[in-house]
Amino acid sequence: MSTDRGVFLSVEGVEGVGKTTAIGMLEALLADRGIETLRTREPGGTPLAEAIRGLVLGAGAEEPVTDTTELLLMFAARAQSVAHVIRPALEHGQWVLCDRFTDATLAYQGHARGLPLRRIYELAEWVHGDLWPHTTLLLTARAETVAARLADRAGGPDRIEREPGSFFERAEQGYLALAASDPKRYRVVSTDGSLEALRADLARLVDELMAPQDSETT
Repeated sequence: MSTDRGVFLSVEGVEGVGKTTAIGMLEALLADRGIETLRTREPGGTPLAEAIRGLVLGAGAEEPVTDTTELLLMFAARAQSVAHVIRPALEHGQWVLCDRFTDATLAYQGHARGLPLRRIYELAEWVHGDLWPHTTLLLTARAETVAARLADRAGGPDRIEREPGSFFERAEQGYLALAASDPKRYRVVSTDGSLEALRADLARLVDELMAPQDSETT
């Protein structure tokens, strides 16, 4: 299947909700339907953006990272990703699966850090204009589910993962507020159930996203 332009699908949620698993399932589901995909992440996706990711997640031991610095680094990496990865892939007709986008900045740096949402939207307008995901999949899970998954994760926590639980509670509430304000773009899916249940939910989402394109070509 081919389209004139690709579909931009972002996957959001706090640490431990299963974003990596869900994106892998989406890749497989789309491949089964003959859809060419590009998988990327934020911050990251290009060599420079990945270097910025290292600064964002690994810094702070010797010099505290201010909230404003963190915000600007996120958008610096995003500018590279949008210019060199996301826009070219969409123009090529690929479906872009992005592990987080500006919604994450609104949830983490806005709702959790307390930076003005207006400022974040102004940066978003500057960096990517009207390019927003066609659909944003917000994954949720119970606190005990998240805690168990994080306990099994290899390696130590990064700088942001070391934040207290209240920080992630504010981020999740921010995500839910964003989803409530834009129900046409957001799809909220719980990952508390089995992998089979998650795969079924994602399959329904993929079929829903493909249906308008199929109807246009028949």
